[in-house]
Formats: sequence, structure tokens, C-alpha cells
Amino acid sequence: MADQLNLLGNERVVPIALHQEMQRSYLEYAMSVIVGRALPDVRDGLKPVQRRILYAMHELGLTPDRPYRKCARVVGDVLGKYHPHGDQSVYDALVRLVQDFNCHYPLLAGHGNFGSVDNDPPAAMRYTETRLAPISHEALLGEIGEDTVEFAENFD
Repeated sequence: MADQLNLLGNERVVPIALHQEMQRSYLEYAMSVIVGRALPDVRDGLKPVQRRILYAMHELGLTPDRPYRKCARVVGDVLGKYHPHGDQSVYDALVRLVQDFNCHYPLLAGHGNFGSVDNDPPAAMRYTETRLAPISHEALLGEIGEDTVEFAENFD
């Protein structure tokens, strides 16, 4: 039928079993997700969602000397401008950046219930507040306006 309609042009069609193609395609997709999103970058140790949270907070002006802002506002900005995934995944990443028992130097300062070592869940994002911690403001975002690295948009 494809020959009759000439939908494929002059390209050669290679017959392959559906289960083999699905297995190969899924493995390629899974590896791209692991490499692209799940593994931290060697340069700064951050995952893309964490980097986007820090950048959004920098753009909102949530420096250590400014008042705390609702986490829901930060999550909304990250979703709307940089990270087209679910709000809960962004909030979970934000919570981990606040927890001092999760990372040696918390990159965000928080007000409210951000969970505990005993695996208590954090409060909903509408009840918690955050701002940049001094270490992230100085060490990671201090030179962001100096064009040290070429900026490339990757969303919208």
C-alpha cells in the first residue's frame, strides 16, 4: 500500500518486529532522560530543574537580604518560563535545596515545614516560603550577568 501511495518516497523500508523496535526506542528514550535530566551536571552538581529554580529566583530578586516569598510563586515562575513539567516535581526539587539534612550546603533558605530527617513530608507550597541562601547567591549566581558562559534558550 505504501508503494501505491508513494508515501515514503525513495527511502528503503526495513521490516522489524514491533517488540524489538519498542524495546530499542524505549531504551534510547530512557537513556536520554537519565543523561539529560536525572544525573547532575559535572560543572556545578545541579540537575536542570534545580538550575532553573535558582535562575528563576535570581530573576525574581529573591536575594538573601530580601524578604521570603511563597514557594508557590517560585514554582509558578519556573513552570511558566523554564520547566514544562508538573508543579510537584519542581516543588520537590525546591524542597531538597532547602533541607540542610539533604545537602551539605543548602542553596535556598526556607520558612515553614520543609520535611524532616524522619521522612515527614513538607507542607504544601502555599504554606512555605523561600529565598536564595548566601552561598548560592554568591558562588553560583554572582557572575551570572557577566556573560561568562554563552546563554542559550531551551524553552519557548
